[in-house]
Amino acid sequence: MAKTAFSLAEEVKAMNRNCQNDRLKFLIDKLVDHLHAYVVETSLTADEWSAAIHFLGEAGKVCAETRQEFDILSGVLGVTTLVEDINNGKPAGATEPALLGPFFKEDAHKVENGDSIASEGKGDYPYVEGRVLDLQGNPVANATIDTWEADSSGLYDFQYENQEDCRGRLHTAEDGSFSFRAIVPVPYPIPEDGPAANLLTSLGRHVYRPAHLHFVISAPGYESVTTQFYFKGDPYLTSDATFGVKPSLIVTPEIVEDLALSKARGFKDAKPHTYIKKDFVLVTPEQGINARAAVAAQN
Repeated sequence: MAKTAFSLAEEVKAMNRNCQNDRLKFLIDKLVDHLHAYVVETSLTADEWSAAIHFLGEAGKVCAETRQEFDILSGVLGVTTLVEDINNGKPAGATEPALLGPFFKEDAHKVENGDSIASEGKGDYPYVEGRVLDLQGNPVANATIDTWEADSSGLYDFQYENQEDCRGRLHTAEDGSFSFRAIVPVPYPIPEDGPAANLLTSLGRHVYRPAHLHFVISAPGYESVTTQFYFKGDPYLTSDATFGVKPSLIVTPEIVEDLALSKARGFKDAKPHTYIKKDFVLVTPEQGINARAAVAAQN
């Protein structure tokens, strides 16, 4: 007698009953429920399931130290952003989280306020400044700001050999202020030679992320926030391949024509530069926990 989809899922879960890790058992049991339901709902064929297994195998083949294809797949399916939002949601008024990405570095070199995180010749240079504040608008002094970005070719330093560039670690002043010079980011594609990009092409989607700067901001007594900011007018703002863009994270760059100000801000050449201003708002652990609990109660 053929087993029903329900009875087969229950049989698989029964086989897991001796698992000593309650959380693992819960996660796998739920995966079995949803996976079996997906197979039934879609009337999945043997050929389609075989193609899916082959697809995952091909994804594994292109994984390397500086490239995790399954992380890319998670991003283009929206799962990474969903996990980030569920686990790091903030109350209204706080800086929203965004993707960490694969190129964060724990021990980036230190830069002083006003210094550049990028060496000369990497692209057009903006001046970035703002403040780190708490939810009541008070300054957060000595907050640690890790920031990094791709260069004008759309590549991160990890994608070159023996290079650290376009990244740095700085700290806020007593009034919560920070400033640094960088390069104007450009949109760039996810790796185009792998299964994730092939999937997007098959779905009629493009492979591009909008231009962005990465940040991880932390301070004692506050939850750290991993975020990015994006630029008004970018052609990929509404179709980010990895769903990282949120309206609150979009900034409007300005062009500064004052050449004396360009020199005063440390630019090598007396020419117009791009100016970007963005404040970040941190919350206490209690504020973050309460915000996430309120969202969970609504779901």
